Parts: sequence; structure tokens; C-alpha cells
Amino acid sequence: MLEQTFCHIPGLGPVTEKRLWQAGIGCWDDWRDPPPVAMKTACRWEIPAILASSRQALNTDPGFFTARLSAGEHWRIFPHFRHQSAYLDIETTGLADDAEVTTIAAYDGREVATFVNGRNLEDFPDFIERFQVLITYNGRSFDIPFLERFFRIRLRQAQIDLRFVLARLGLKGGLKGCEQRLGMNRGSLDGVDGYFAVLLWREFQETGDKRALETLLAYNIEDTVNLERLAVEAYNRNVAATPFAPELQLQFPEPPPLPCSPDPACIERIRRRHQLGW
Repeated sequence: MLEQTFCHIPGLGPVTEKRLWQAGIGCWDDWRDPPPVAMKTACRWEIPAILASSRQALNTDPGFFTARLSAGEHWRIFPHFRHQSAYLDIETTGLADDAEVTTIAAYDGREVATFVNGRNLEDFPDFIERFQVLITYNGRSFDIPFLERFFRIRLRQAQIDLRFVLARLGLKGGLKGCEQRLGMNRGSLDGVDGYFAVLLWREFQETGDKRALETLLAYNIEDTVNLERLAVEAYNRNVAATPFAPELQLQFPEPPPLPCSPDPACIERIRRRHQLGW
């Protein structure tokens, strides 16, 4: 979709982009001057240079595009950088400034990697450097700044925050709410949320119960792996509103084998102890 994108050009929005498509300017290679639709003179003179820079950035510099597109339009870079992307989600001890990261799950579309506080968490900064794009849900507001503060690093990758992309499609209500509206079922993890993840970590720390850690990791991984399905769903729904749907639609991915499984007895025990109902 990137080569059909024009709304990353300053002064040229989605409405003008649609008019260009309708006038036969379906991709960068179709550009001609004078353009077939009215636009600001300054914008018109800038377009050849910006398109030349866009060609150079294609498949090598996703940040060139995300810096020029609104957060709700970042879906456009998805297929071009899909194989350089990591789906990412973190769990923490809470929201306070002194809270710690407990677990991190990252998924590259093939394999799941997990990082656990007290075990291998320090390996995460080097691991994540291999990716050009980070795909999250609400990561711009929570996961990314939390990780940067906790590790004292700067994550310079381009980001696709699906919270904004899905909201543009009318899908709101948090990650779990979006999943439910799209018919995604979490099985025995249904009802487990971020607060419950804190309780699972606390249970593991206080008792050493490996089932609590396994369940926490299963929850963290589920959050991460489901992002791929949501990213494809969001991309296809957006592409369906363009003239390019037949050739640009993506197939839905097969879910990967999951390295961790939740323990229903552990979930029920913690739920009863803390009088949590769902």
C-alpha cells in the first residue's frame, strides 16, 4: 500500500489522495505534472522530491513514513515491513514510577521469545535491536515509554500502535474488547487482565509456584501473538476502502505453537482468593 500512498506528503490529505486515485494516479510511478486534481501550489512542487525520497525509504526506512503519517494511518507500512517487525507486549508490577517489568513477550511472525525478570530480562535490549518496526496495542502510551524508562534505553524503531489504527475503524474498548468484537476467543484465559497478571507475578514471587509464572507467560504471549491477527484485520479493512483491495488483501496467519499454557486451577485459585468475578 505504500506505493499507492500520497497522504504522507505535507499538505496532501486522504481526500486529495482519493481524488488522485480516481483520476488515474494510482501509485507513485503514475505521478505527472501538472496533476489532474487541484492542490496547493507549494505542495505540488514538493511532490517529485518527496516521491524520490519515498522510493529510497521503501523497505529500508519505515520511520520515514510513520513520521509523516498520522498514527491511524500507520497500517500502510505493515506488509512492506512485516518481516522486520516484532509484535510486543509487556507485563509489569503496576503503573507507578517505581514499577518493574515482570515479563516481556515478542513475536516475529514465526517464533515467540519471552523475557522474565530475574532470569533473562537483561537480554531484551539487544534482542529488540534486530527489528525495524514494533507493533503494539497502546504501546506508544504505555509499553514503549515504560521499557525506555526501565532499561534506560531509547527504542528508535518505527511503531504501529494498533490502538489508533483500530479506533479509526470504530474498534475500541481495549485489546480484549477489540478481540471479542472480532470473534477471537482466549479460552481458559478469558477474563484474565492486566491486574490479574500482577497477581500472577506476586503469586510466583511469594510461593515460587511455576504454574503461576507459566500462566502469566501464556497470558503475555496471547496478547502478543493476537496482535498479528489484529494487524492483518486492520490492514484488510482499510485496504477494502481503496481501489486496490483485490490485489492487496492479506491472508490471515496461522497461529504459532505456543510455548506456555495457562493453568486453569491456578487461575481459579487466585480468582477466588481475591474475590474476582467474571
